Amino acid sequence: MSTARAVVVTGAAGGIGSEIVDRFLANGDTVVATDLAQDALDAWRVRWDSAAPGGRHPSLHTVAADISDEESVAALAGAARQHTDPVDVLINCAGIFPTVHFEQMTVELWREVLDVNLTGTYLVTRAFVPLLKGSSRGRIVNIGSGSALGGTPMQSAYVASKAGISGLTRTLARDLGDYGITVNLITPGLTLTPAAIASVPEPVRESQRLIRALKRHAVAEDIVGPVFFLASDDAAFVTGQTLNVDGGRHLL
Repeated sequence: MSTARAVVVTGAAGGIGSEIVDRFLANGDTVVATDLAQDALDAWRVRWDSAAPGGRHPSLHTVAADISDEESVAALAGAARQHTDPVDVLINCAGIFPTVHFEQMTVELWREVLDVNLTGTYLVTRAFVPLLKGSSRGRIVNIGSGSALGGTPMQSAYVASKAGISGLTRTLARDLGDYGITVNLITPGLTLTPAAIASVPEPVRESQRLIRALKRHAVAEDIVGPVFFLASDDAAFVTGQTLNVDGGRHLL
């Protein structure tokens, strides 16, 4: 049996998602990378292709999709099926995290965050389960947040959405276990991605660093290894679990 896998990564155009794509491509896997904006995907495609012989990575496919929209997700699954069937690994990494005090949180923004982060995870997973069922080593890895463990000021919608993903992960592990599909959750702490730097004030970032057992900021590369492990054959009997990757922020 070939060791190469077919992998789908949402939120692939930057931050943690792009580093996850890097790792799977380096492993020789076929990757369908998706994000909302085609221009952002195209920019990353240039980087990924530049590392490939001939300037075009044969194992990489980029598809723009709005994961909060059911029709767009259906089109994404259809496009992925053209490139690879079955799918072995689904990484739900896409998410948004506006920083707004609860009293200024509008209903529209609340719904947008939950639509992308929580409903988007549901829609993508539902669309790809039929392709995962055809694999003998189906893996789903959801990216949650350590903020769901202790709360984070000015991120009420984000924290609520990530807490929802935590519950969804455990339930999906039960629902999909009959097919041999594992479902697990990574909960990073605050990670220095461009989006986090733009959204989270520097004093808040520094306070997060100081309360970690490991007194440094997390970077996207810190999250990739644990994701890769949960997607691997080494984690074949691990499901419904939460792995905190927060430098000792939450020592439970």
